[in-house]
Amino acid sequence: MHSAPEGLTDLIRQVVESLEYELVGVELLQRQKGASLLRVYIDRPEGINLDDCGEVSHRVSGILDVEDPIKGNYNLEVSSPGLDRPLFNKEHFLRYKGHRVRLELRSKVAGRRRITGILDGLENDNVLVAEGSERYSLPLDKIDVARLVPEF
Repeated sequence: MHSAPEGLTDLIRQVVESLEYELVGVELLQRQKGASLLRVYIDRPEGINLDDCGEVSHRVSGILDVEDPIKGNYNLEVSSPGLDRPLFNKEHFLRYKGHRVRLELRSKVAGRRRITGILDGLENDNVLVAEGSERYSLPLDKIDVARLVPEF
């Protein structure tokens, strides 16, 4: 997944959790031209608003300025995970079992790079997904992007 390096995520986690938010995940997206994008997803039971994002952005920006863990220029973006919540780790795949997910894979599995179906949990570091009558067991390390599919 587009996760940031573990050391960077741990640094950001300390700040976010000290402010009593859940760190959903961190992405560091390298751009071909211009600054990279550091995206931080936060949440809490009552939801996230613009003031929450501003507070976390201010604090994270401060620690990143001091620690300087990212080479070159980058833009910092702090947001809620939204309705199409990204899934970053094993806990997320267990927590959202039974929900509809959209997965994009790094390489083809069973001739497919995109799979949308019902998340059926984890087994031996493989994400289990049911798409109609098909069942997939997808290695966690082959998943590039995983998101919930909002249902209305």
